[in-house]
Amino acid sequence: MLSLMRRYEASNITTVLKMMRLSLSSSTPKITENEDTEFRVLELIPSEKKLVSKKKLLSTQKPIVETKAETMSVTQNWQAVWPTARTFHPHTVPLPLKQGYKNPKGVYPDKYANAELMKIPNFLHLTPPVIKKHCEALKRFCTKWPTELQTDEECEKHFPLEIISSNYCYSSPTIREPLARIVSLRVKLSCLHLDAHAKDKMLRLLGDKYNPETDMITITADRCPSRKQNLDYIKYLLTALYHVSWRVEPWETEKSEADMEYYDWDKNKSRKSLTAMYNWPNSSIDFNTESIPHVTEYKTAVSNLINKGENQSAIDEYRKAVQNLLNLKTTK
Repeated sequence: MLSLMRRYEASNITTVLKMMRLSLSSSTPKITENEDTEFRVLELIPSEKKLVSKKKLLSTQKPIVETKAETMSVTQNWQAVWPTARTFHPHTVPLPLKQGYKNPKGVYPDKYANAELMKIPNFLHLTPPVIKKHCEALKRFCTKWPTELQTDEECEKHFPLEIISSNYCYSSPTIREPLARIVSLRVKLSCLHLDAHAKDKMLRLLGDKYNPETDMITITADRCPSRKQNLDYIKYLLTALYHVSWRVEPWETEKSEADMEYYDWDKNKSRKSLTAMYNWPNSSIDFNTESIPHVTEYKTAVSNLINKGENQSAIDEYRKAVQNLLNLKTTK
C-alpha cells in the first residue's frame, strides 16, 4: 500500500515539473546561435565595421559654424562691430592676440579663454578711421582759432589762468585711477590787479604756494573724490583769497611802523628826510618825490638793504644810489 502511494506522488511531481517547463519555454525567447551567451569582450581597438559606422555618423552631423572673426571681410566697418568700449570677445576680434605667461613649451596663451585679455579695459573702438570720423562729426561744433592769439605771450595775456590735470590707463576693474582726480591751478600774481596792501596780504596767505622767481601761484587740490569737484574747489580757493586780500580789517589800520613785517620806504623817515633836504627851507611841506632825480633807484636800494639783509651786493647798490642821488663823483 505504501509503495503505491509513493508511486502516485512521484508521478504527480513529474507531471507538475513538465508543465512548469512548458510554461517557461513559451514565455522566454529562444536564444539563437548568433547571439553571445557569454560576457561581452572589451575591445581596445574596435573592428573596421564599427569604425565605418562612426565615420558615417560624423558625416551625417551638421558642419561646425565658423566664428565672426573668421568670416569677417577685410573691408568690414569696424565701428559697427565694436562701437564703444566693451569687454574683449575673442570670436569678434579678427586679430591673433596673445597675452599672459609662457607655458612650458614657450608659447603665450592665445585669445581664446584668456582671462588677461578680458579683465582689463581696451581701446579697440578707437581706431584711426573711427577717430577721424568722430573728429569730422565734431567739427561743426568747433570754432576757428583766433587770429589774435599767435604767440604764447598773447595767450598768457588774454588767458592767464592755467588748469593742469592728468589721465591714466588704469589696469583695474574700474577705470578711475586715483591720481586722475588731482587738479592744479596756475596763475601769475601780476594778473590779479592787487594794490600794495592786497598783494602783501595775498602773499602771506599763500605761503609756499607762491614762487617769487616766476611770479607764479600754484594751487593743487586732491581731497575730493572726482576731478570736477577738485576743480571747483581750487576755483573757490582763488576767489576767496582774492576777496580776503582786498578786505581791510579794523585792526590793520592801527598798525604802526614798528608793527610792520617789512620795510616800507614811503612810510618811513628816510622819505621824510629826503623831501626835507630837497624842499629846504620849507621842510615842513611834503611834496611828491617823483620829481627828485634817481629817487626810485634810492628807494629800491634802501628797501632791499633792510628787507633782504646786508650783503656786499646790497651795500654796493646802496652806495651807487646815494652817489647818483646827491650827484657825487665816483672815486676809483
